[in-house]
Amino acid sequence: MIKLFSAYIPGRTLLLAITDALVIAAALVATLAPGISAAPSLRLGDGQVFLKISVACLVCVVCMYYYDLYASQVLSNLREVVGRLIQVLGTTCLILALLYYLYPSIQLNWKILLLGFAVIVPSLTAWRRIFLALNSVGPLTERALLLGRGPLATCLREELRGRPELGMRVMGYLDALPDSPPDDDPGGRRDGLERALAVIESARVTSVIITMEERRGCLPMDFLLQLQSRGIKVEDGVDLYEKVTGKVPLHSLRPGRLVFSRGFKLSRTVQCSKRIFSIVLSFTGLVLALPLMGLIALAIRWDSPGDAIFRQRRIGKGGRPFVLYKFRSMGIDADADGVPRPAEENDLRLTRVGRWLRKTRLDELPQLYNILRGDMSFVGPRPFVPEQELVLAAQIPFYRHRWTVLPGATGWAQVHRGYCSTLEDNEEKLAYDLFYVRNVSLGLNFLILFLTFKILILGRGGR
Repeated sequence: MIKLFSAYIPGRTLLLAITDALVIAAALVATLAPGISAAPSLRLGDGQVFLKISVACLVCVVCMYYYDLYASQVLSNLREVVGRLIQVLGTTCLILALLYYLYPSIQLNWKILLLGFAVIVPSLTAWRRIFLALNSVGPLTERALLLGRGPLATCLREELRGRPELGMRVMGYLDALPDSPPDDDPGGRRDGLERALAVIESARVTSVIITMEERRGCLPMDFLLQLQSRGIKVEDGVDLYEKVTGKVPLHSLRPGRLVFSRGFKLSRTVQCSKRIFSIVLSFTGLVLALPLMGLIALAIRWDSPGDAIFRQRRIGKGGRPFVLYKFRSMGIDADADGVPRPAEENDLRLTRVGRWLRKTRLDELPQLYNILRGDMSFVGPRPFVPEQELVLAAQIPFYRHRWTVLPGATGWAQVHRGYCSTLEDNEEKLAYDLFYVRNVSLGLNFLILFLTFKILILGRGGR
């Protein structure tokens, strides 16, 4: 796993993206062969041709990312891969047309593009099948053994099984071994260690992942040191789970991991930079969006009676309430019983304009004022109403720790999952929020904004 912007990207996924770019480049270069290209001015000896091909490759790979062609659930689905690749090429053509209009010097001959694109779909499809096959080849697969049983071991095994691009295969479990022998059996522990080493060698294990629930006084340190000395990697299961999933394992979370997290002690430089960024961007956004916000307000008033702006108390940093502003998307009697409920699929409480606002996320524009005031930040855990927050805080351990940082208009949990309707949904959302709290940084904030832009462009998740 490669750490980038305080998040983790599988090294093999990054390798796949690089090789995808090489396959695309090879397809475009092949069209420059004598007798194929109709553009005699473009030859491999031309210094500009590499820049032009590089631009086309970069746009294509970015579009592949935006269409989730590097997501686990798509990688192994041949039909999805082919369908999305066709969409990618269509989107790439539109983006390149705009770039070529703005910067004619980077334009690649359209015949070269069309000929190259004609072989890109079958080439990339075939390469991805080869990639998945190589991932399962013995010498290229990391064979892992889980040390200890419990919820963490079960969840981690399921996650690794559903992520073929990681190239990790769980061979089984190894029961925990005591670090010191019983007084009446001094040789029993030695025999147990030798049997464990024999099992590891026979299974050709390359890494041992510690998934023990209780570790104090139970970690077999000398056994783990022997493994290290034999070239077998030893990993902490909690760390690996966070790297693979982007969330903390609530069922195995120890208070110490939160106590020593940098999110609880952000440097003054990071805090000031984040606040200055929020002020500048929110003020600029308000100025630029003011005409659009005026039109939206008129449309809301025309569509249904009531104020255009919806005000609601939410819980902010430190558990302090504040008033959140949004464009009203429901009728004025939507929560007549006094119990606020989140929007649902095909919610009848939504107005005609409100349904469109939620799909496009334009109902969130007034929150720029909350960000300018300092109630919120652009990135952070999503704030909920006090009643909902207090109920969840009483039912879910560590829930109050999400109040450590300013709430956000978008966040790590928002870009990874949608609305929450059950206790289990909120537990998973908290797992993402606590990952953000533990790893908060300017780089992670920019990554979340990038992912949010992806969601907005593709119109996903709105209700």
